[in-house]
Amino acid sequence: MTTIRRDVLTLPVAEPGPANPLPPLRPPDGTHRLDERDRAGLPRDMARQIGYEPLRSLLPERVRDGYGRDRTPRGIGTIVLENDRLRATVLPGFGGRVVSLFHKPSGRELLYRNPVLQPADFALNGAWFSGGIEWNIGATGHSALACAPLHAARVTAPDGTRMLRLWEWERLRDLPFQVDLWLPEGSDFLYAGVRVRNPHERAAPLYWWSNTAVPEERRVLAPAEDAWHFDHARRLRLVPVPVHGGADRTYPLRSTYPADHFYEVPDGQRRWIAALDGDGHGLVQTSTDVLRGRKLFVWGSGSGGRRWQEWLTEPGTGGYCEIQAGLARTQLEHVRLEAGSETAWLEAYGPLSGDARRVNGDDWTDARAAVGERLEQALPRRQLSSAYEHWRAAAADTEPGEVLAAGSGWGALEVLRGGYALPGTPFGESTLQDAQRPWVELLGTGRFPEPRRAGPPGETLVAPHWRDMLETAPAEPLTEYHLGVAQWHAGDRAQAVRSWERGLRLAPSRWPLLRCLAVADQEAGNRERAADRYADAFDDLCQERRDDGATWTAATAALGREAIGALLAAGRPADARAVWERLRPAVRERGRFRLIEAGLLLAEGDRDAARAVFDAGFEVADLREGAEAIGELWSRICDEPLPEHYDFRMRPPADGAG
Repeated sequence: MTTIRRDVLTLPVAEPGPANPLPPLRPPDGTHRLDERDRAGLPRDMARQIGYEPLRSLLPERVRDGYGRDRTPRGIGTIVLENDRLRATVLPGFGGRVVSLFHKPSGRELLYRNPVLQPADFALNGAWFSGGIEWNIGATGHSALACAPLHAARVTAPDGTRMLRLWEWERLRDLPFQVDLWLPEGSDFLYAGVRVRNPHERAAPLYWWSNTAVPEERRVLAPAEDAWHFDHARRLRLVPVPVHGGADRTYPLRSTYPADHFYEVPDGQRRWIAALDGDGHGLVQTSTDVLRGRKLFVWGSGSGGRRWQEWLTEPGTGGYCEIQAGLARTQLEHVRLEAGSETAWLEAYGPLSGDARRVNGDDWTDARAAVGERLEQALPRRQLSSAYEHWRAAAADTEPGEVLAAGSGWGALEVLRGGYALPGTPFGESTLQDAQRPWVELLGTGRFPEPRRAGPPGETLVAPHWRDMLETAPAEPLTEYHLGVAQWHAGDRAQAVRSWERGLRLAPSRWPLLRCLAVADQEAGNRERAADRYADAFDDLCQERRDDGATWTAATAALGREAIGALLAAGRPADARAVWERLRPAVRERGRFRLIEAGLLLAEGDRDAARAVFDAGFEVADLREGAEAIGELWSRICDEPLPEHYDFRMRPPADGAG
């Protein structure tokens, strides 16, 4: 009999920390944007979906950059599903990540299991960690929910099947979703039933990729003869599988640089991807056909990829690659989810053992056939389809039983506003929290409440219906602040500036509005006025700051970082130094700010002191995936090769096969 229980997993943890209180007004980075040269030759449906509603803003989410590199052992709440064959360990507080899938008969861990929980800047909104199976919804990249809690509860289907349901309201696209996990009795496979609903009266862009980390000393196989290759040079091109550029790329360590391989699985072919070791043992993932895409991500054998691998775990720990499954051919695409509709599918994860000589042989057709045959024996395609139909008809709408973990209150707020009926995924008013209280008041009274005490403003809701309510609410300073953010998100930048300027006239707390206006100046190319406003905003914050608690410290660090950058861009290192001196000593010691200090020293003309910062050593905890800021600054300081421990480069100096 399958059991579902709470447990505790003790790991060295670097806490995700508080969210950045400054609303992300700038567009997300372009790491996954396609070089325009490649668009013309793409299949028509792929080109259309690449151009369909790419993410242009992180709002209403906040950036999660409050973590460091100091890890302390602590217990993390888990939910464990177990039958006589498998044991799956889930972290409901961290995006519902399946961090372990242990196969009892063979004694094998099927996933790459990270021995630490170390956030890094890989998610759309910052904090993310490596390992296990993650559920990515929203837009191209790792989910904004990677380090956020999901709702979790037991579900007993009408036939008695025990399930763990995870659900939440994804805020970037305003879509509720659920993941039902269960272990059929006697089964070697973990089932994951996924459903995403669009309760709105407008179509919505939909993105989903299930990412599974596995040890990289594997061969990755999928039923395809071609793949779309994409790397950090932003080139997308169709290449043969398994060999291109003189190497068999189905072995992750035979690539030099990080890269994606999106397999072109023919229509009608069963959807699967497997990662098997030299003895033919490993993990296979398969699904119903709605989840059409399959992908291999590799870090490669180059120095940058190896450095990232060390960065995400502990030195001496084995590396990993990712095998993934998604709704589209590539992760550059978004599919259309019609108004009032939903999409659903079933995935299965389990062990697979094939003939080692065949699966690792040079005959790619035979290697694929060997895996396909073993998969059909272990889990027939018809059986998976039948399980999906049964789950969808009899279990997906079943109301949860015992609640095991709580997510956010944002779904409850949306249901309260829209009156949506979402069988199986209740977003009850009991889950509303402090972050939602002002919006509940706006909904009920038409007035957004002014704060009772000084502090950074809360999160801004930017969907059209909330923007409409803000526009008709009394024009108080905080209302004008939130309205401006919503207008900015909608692309009405001139009106956003007018709202912020109106709010500034009467605002007791000026710095949030000044900072928004400074960003608007930067985007308009007015460096001098942006620098002036940033300097004024930081001065106002320092005068208003009430304590050294986490919230005020996060606000000071975030605004100080932006202000120094703006002042240096305007050629005003003396003013940038004045901001630096007012930062808390503990903030100045962070790796990100040590890098800022080196840039400040260089701007002041002290190249030797800037070099000394590098020689003393620092670690930028929130270094962005694909970022090259460290190497770029180093090259301005000296002509020497970049030291290995600062080398996070994910692409060659010029386009190449990698």
